[in-house]
Amino acid sequence: MLIGLLTAIAASICYGTGSVLQAVGSRRAARTTPGAAGVTQHGGPNLASTAKAAMTWEFIVGTILDFVGFGLGALAARLLPLFLSQTVISANLVITAVLSVKLLGIRLTRKEWTSIGVVCAALVLLATAAGHEGSGHTPVSTHWWLLAVTVLIIVGGTVAVRFLGGRAAILAGLLSGLGFGALGVGVRILDGVDPFDLGALLSDPALYAILIAGSGGMYLHTVALQIGSVNGATAALVVGETVLPGAIGVLWLGDASRAGLGWLAVLGFLLAVGGAVAVAWFGKHEPEAAAAAEPAPEPVGVR
Repeated sequence: MLIGLLTAIAASICYGTGSVLQAVGSRRAARTTPGAAGVTQHGGPNLASTAKAAMTWEFIVGTILDFVGFGLGALAARLLPLFLSQTVISANLVITAVLSVKLLGIRLTRKEWTSIGVVCAALVLLATAAGHEGSGHTPVSTHWWLLAVTVLIIVGGTVAVRFLGGRAAILAGLLSGLGFGALGVGVRILDGVDPFDLGALLSDPALYAILIAGSGGMYLHTVALQIGSVNGATAALVVGETVLPGAIGVLWLGDASRAGLGWLAVLGFLLAVGGAVAVAWFGKHEPEAAAAAEPAPEPVGVR
């Protein structure tokens, strides 16, 4: 349990730091894209703008941290109940919020700090109440269902976000969270891991669900960071990443809380999700605030 918690916390730090660095790179790319060249007809970033954001050094370092976080998060998903591992990992919201103050010039309100405090307290309750993790053994039909749902979320979500354009920040964050949640479920049920069997691993639909969910979730998160509040987008991601995987873990994968502490686990889970939603709500003004806080560019030749 302790190793799993430390692994999940390390994944959370990597994800939170990566999100802010990606936001810095995304917004720098958006500022340097002339006129309407970087947006679709609906006001959202086009593929060229997103690709340009992905080439900034901040975004590259953030992506590397995301991959490290993915590896640590996958390990945590095998060691802890999903409702605990996914929620601890989603606490990267706290890291994101704190770093965004320094790197993005965002000023958090008292309500936002209170909401972040609620999330931290909720994680303590969850860690206290968490019991054993389930086996993860499921029928092969479940693996195919996971692949189908993942494709629907990523493909359908990408189309919807491009259609809504600049109004889709929270939706993009939520869909990216659902993608990462599907990734967590896929890691738990993946065949051929223990004991290692390459043939079983490559023939498991859950492996391809993991690949689609990871890449698609990263793309949708990038879009959310380009068009909306970094804290709001991350908070929406938290909701998608925790609620559904946590429920699946309890209902179908055998995850459980400690005897007599089920109520505490439910309370901690609800507080964590509620706190994340509150950060999303109270942080929706951030793009304008951050833009206003940016210093004017210096004249050429002035140091």
